[in-house]
Amino acid sequence: MSEDLKSFCPECAPEVEQPEVIDRRNFIRVLGERTAALVAVGTVAATVAPRVRADVKEAGGKPGEALALELFSGLSDEQKKQVLLPLDHGAGEGKVPTRLKFYNGALMGKKLGGIYTKPQQELIERVLKAIASDDEGFKQMTRNGTYDASGSLQNCGVHFFGEPGEGKKWSWLFTGHHLTVHCNGSAEEGSAFGGPMYYGHTPNGYSEKNCFYPQTKSVLSIYDALDGEQRKKAVVVGSPGEHEASVKFRAKDQAKPGIGFADLSKDQFKLVETVMRDILKPYRKADVDEVMEIVKKNGGLEKIHLAFYKDKGGEAQGSNWDFWRLEGPGFVWNYRVLPHVHTYVNISSKI
Repeated sequence: MSEDLKSFCPECAPEVEQPEVIDRRNFIRVLGERTAALVAVGTVAATVAPRVRADVKEAGGKPGEALALELFSGLSDEQKKQVLLPLDHGAGEGKVPTRLKFYNGALMGKKLGGIYTKPQQELIERVLKAIASDDEGFKQMTRNGTYDASGSLQNCGVHFFGEPGEGKKWSWLFTGHHLTVHCNGSAEEGSAFGGPMYYGHTPNGYSEKNCFYPQTKSVLSIYDALDGEQRKKAVVVGSPGEHEASVKFRAKDQAKPGIGFADLSKDQFKLVETVMRDILKPYRKADVDEVMEIVKKNGGLEKIHLAFYKDKGGEAQGSNWDFWRLEGPGFVWNYRVLPHVHTYVNISSKI
């Protein structure tokens, strides 16, 4: 594994006290061909869309944003000094803003337990629940409420960027062990989930104890359904990496690794729809709809490729893939299975 990865995950390199940041630097932006969207995209969007909870309906369409603004309105001046940053903080020539990077721990080491009051901490969890699909989605996002190796909500971090308020550009960023999620995409228009997302879980990715095991199982069902020639296309020797380059968008004429969904049979394509449902299942309907709209705008599911990687080279044996990866125009879902789950997501209509 790369030195970047070793410094990024405390479990991969336990001697590192503070998590390093993985940048998303200089994404390749090129004009992609716009082809007719598949009917399947609409089908996936409809079937993925989770049930809307009563408390979500009462919050008026964007409950996460409303709750985040409620949290901000109650902050003292001293609290704002600690957690409010300019929208372009950290940006510069060749640099990505702080709010659009990946983190594996509390941003800047500022743990919310030492900043936010107990009622504010409860409100923070309500924001997380609001950007999840339902209680099961919230359990996945928080690793059954343990926040994985961080141990508790109090060891995570919450920051605001910009000018939090109606009609203004701002962003809410939650950072914790194996978790970087956003609320409010107005600060980064055209980017799903409000910006690049990171999630993971400590158990082996093939273990049923891993919260994201259903995603691994779903993707492997596609491999099992491939014939010999298709598997030759799907298998990639090597690793896609976990540094900033792992989520860059390729140029439209650049070959993408793996097998294209357009090369699959009708039955195999149905399995692809199942995979899309499974990976999007933890997230609220508004975010799922935006993802599928971006996929549609960028050419549809038929433009996406699926690749299985064996990190140490050679023929992959059995189901022990180190990575699987979904990649298409403006779409990267880079999922590390071994030795435990690290997943990097970047989806944007700006390609």
